[in-house]
Amino acid sequence: MADDCIFCAIVAGDIPATKIREDGDTLAFADIDPKAPVHILVVPKRHIPNITDLGADAEASAALLRGVRAVVEQEGLGDFRTVFNTGVGVGQTVFHVHAHLLAGRPMTWPPG
Repeated sequence: MADDCIFCAIVAGDIPATKIREDGDTLAFADIDPKAPVHILVVPKRHIPNITDLGADAEASAALLRGVRAVVEQEGLGDFRTVFNTGVGVGQTVFHVHAHLLAGRPMTWPPG
């Protein structure tokens, strides 16, 4: 747990969140600034700063993807987008790796 990490504080229960799903390795909760009707964050319970660092840990990587799959199944999401931001320049604001699950509206590519 990183002392200055808001997601670590949510995992620890020190900051409230609308929990969607939890298992031994991951926590899924509603984003407080949703960009779609369904906007869920899935985080590993262990502090890992970004997806690059996550990629160095096969066990944590698999656990996070299992968490994403479980949320998708639980919530009955057919079509959804998964986003990982890595770095300030692309919008990462919390440096604890997290998958954004977005659904509930058409999402065109490219955006805009």
